Amino acid sequence: MAITSNNHIHGDAPSLEVAIVGGGIVGVMTALGLHRRGIKAVIYERASTYTEVSAGFAFTEAARGWMEQLNPDLIEILGRISQKTDANSSNSYWDGYNPRTREDAEDESKALLFRTPNNKLLFWGCVRAQFLKEMGALLPEGSAVFGKQLVSYDDDEESSKVILHFEDGSTAKADVLLGCDGVHSSTRKSMLGADHPASRPGFTHNVTYRTMVPIDVGVAAMGEKTAQGGCMHCGPNACLLTYPVMSGTLLNIAIFAYDAGEFPDSNKMTTQADRSEIEQMFKDWCPHAANVWKLYPEKMTKWGIYDMTDNPPPTYARGRVCIVGDAAHASTPFLGIGACTGVEDALVVCKVLESVQARRETLKGETQPDALREALQTYSRARLERGQWVPRNSAQIGRMYQWRDGRDPEGLKQKLARAAQTIVSYDILAPLKA
Repeated sequence: MAITSNNHIHGDAPSLEVAIVGGGIVGVMTALGLHRRGIKAVIYERASTYTEVSAGFAFTEAARGWMEQLNPDLIEILGRISQKTDANSSNSYWDGYNPRTREDAEDESKALLFRTPNNKLLFWGCVRAQFLKEMGALLPEGSAVFGKQLVSYDDDEESSKVILHFEDGSTAKADVLLGCDGVHSSTRKSMLGADHPASRPGFTHNVTYRTMVPIDVGVAAMGEKTAQGGCMHCGPNACLLTYPVMSGTLLNIAIFAYDAGEFPDSNKMTTQADRSEIEQMFKDWCPHAANVWKLYPEKMTKWGIYDMTDNPPPTYARGRVCIVGDAAHASTPFLGIGACTGVEDALVVCKVLESVQARRETLKGETQPDALREALQTYSRARLERGQWVPRNSAQIGRMYQWRDGRDPEGLKQKLARAAQTIVSYDILAPLKA
């Protein structure tokens, strides 16, 4: 299916009606991309309002290019609220375990493993909650309905619409259903069947502890290097990531730790924790890591990290339903491009639906439902390989950060370089031109 697009609103054609399940970053971004193309989209979100963890995340230069095509307003928001990577800067990777003094831990000759240049990825980092709030404010009135937990849907070939069934007993109908409902996706479970191995994500035996502190507080605790760019401290069974956000006023801190046990509730992503867990985890590490627990509140949230590596979905679409973002290919965060991959999905699905929208009055023998089914299969074929590559490679890099298979800084450096080249060189729209 070759996709053609004029990349503007289609004037007289009646709009497709798209239901988006999930009002997170990717769901709202997709809705904005569809509205820009003259396609009506309504978000159904289970929470009472837009909710996101107040933690940092970032977008590569390549992802920003796709974002520009999706909706230029997204770049305006991101440019205004983000901390921008200097092309001449680098990310640094440190031995967070062996140095015994603060001086040795900050001495590059003793503790620095290597640097990677930022001239390829060129991340812009921001706070998730702020970005989501500003995106949501751009949506037309009535484009989001809250308190709606999807239970199931009906997609009968004889019916002109997909029928969504919600937990409160209400229903909604649309021409297409896009499941942007995250790693524990109800859409994916309904699409594949509850007994399918890919209906549920797998616990990666990694947990994360997140916080943000004023940049001066972070520098005093972690050293001047943390204000200059991304820093990853590596060690046995854990790693500690820091980078500036909010125009350099805050330091984002994320600890990723291996946990051999099972997460308390496999249906939830969070549980309550005490900062003494971090104190115990890093007690034998270098002074920076050993004292990082002091930057966390006494009671905090611990996140379980789930992904789709072991049981990836065999398809991202069935009928007039497809899964997008983490619902399709949830990944560990070690590549740093989970949100970027969601941007790619959003643009591709917007492109294929825009193509159907443009042909609505000239479908001739092809019915609209058939055209939509074909379009979503095109989306799935275009995204499947990429969606499997990201979680697989992220998991491999995570093991190397945490010295799970031994300390191998040179192998890690080479792995990161190859991954960066794959990330920036991939043309996500090429499969649509075939």
